[in-house]
Amino acid sequence: MSGPGVGFEYPAKQVSWLQRDALLFANSIGATADELHFLFELHPKFAVFPTYPIILTFKGTSAEVVDFYAANQGVKIPGVPEFDYRRVVDGQRKMEFLKPLPTTSEGRKFEARTKVLGVYDKGRPGTVLDVQTDLVDTANGDVYSRITSSSFFVGQGGWHGPKGPATKNFPPPKDKKPDAVLEHQTTSESALLYRLNGDYNPLHATPEPGQKMGFGGAIIHGVYSWNTTCHLILKEFGGSDPANIKEYQARFASPVKPGDKMVTRVWRTGEKQGDFEEIRFVTEVAGGKVCLSNGRALVKVVSGASSKL
Repeated sequence: MSGPGVGFEYPAKQVSWLQRDALLFANSIGATADELHFLFELHPKFAVFPTYPIILTFKGTSAEVVDFYAANQGVKIPGVPEFDYRRVVDGQRKMEFLKPLPTTSEGRKFEARTKVLGVYDKGRPGTVLDVQTDLVDTANGDVYSRITSSSFFVGQGGWHGPKGPATKNFPPPKDKKPDAVLEHQTTSESALLYRLNGDYNPLHATPEPGQKMGFGGAIIHGVYSWNTTCHLILKEFGGSDPANIKEYQARFASPVKPGDKMVTRVWRTGEKQGDFEEIRFVTEVAGGKVCLSNGRALVKVVSGASSKL
């Protein structure tokens, strides 16, 4: 596909993590004491939760607080306007899990390599930026994960760019009850804990940015909802084994506020790619709007998992 900015490669960004980072991430997305392999570094099967790379482009190599606005400026995509990262929200994220992540990057060099897939002008509402980010071991070129991300720059459209293709949708099966209903209760502090992983966007900590964007105050990271839902699905259907998930995606449909309860309805489709079954899901705020739509995962369903097939 061609178009303004397509194929542009950002400067490769070195990233790193320690076992402590893996422990913090698992704690922040709701891992529980019966999943010690995510929460205890001396567990014989200690593992990083598979969606952890989603945070690395924010964290980089820093163990300190990162200035979110400064870190997201300075790289101009040719052929498109400069965007204001103080008014950006997540659109959709898809992750492919290609190799198990080591529990630390110590002694190795990893890079996040990002290229532009498309920049789409949606008129008055804003602009969509689609990018692909590969987590690469520079010693051998191995790709550990691939993330396809859509970001929506609020109110920053109307520059006469392409409208973009229609998004492929994965609706839940019609006239079929969900195979599982999974709940996650957030607290007033959920986003404040999650941001310590490296995503320090002030939108998720203080009310002023969210008020300016029409959200009425601080909102929870879209990727927090995305990660916590993946955790629930892997625990319910894949026995909390990182090897039992191959792909995961969802669209960010509406914001979640601190203290909201999220309710995820999950359907097994019976469609398989090898050992991995397609699972579809929708997450909503209890008593309110859908917050994650277009949910799809490829999971190796373990014996005893929720099943009506």
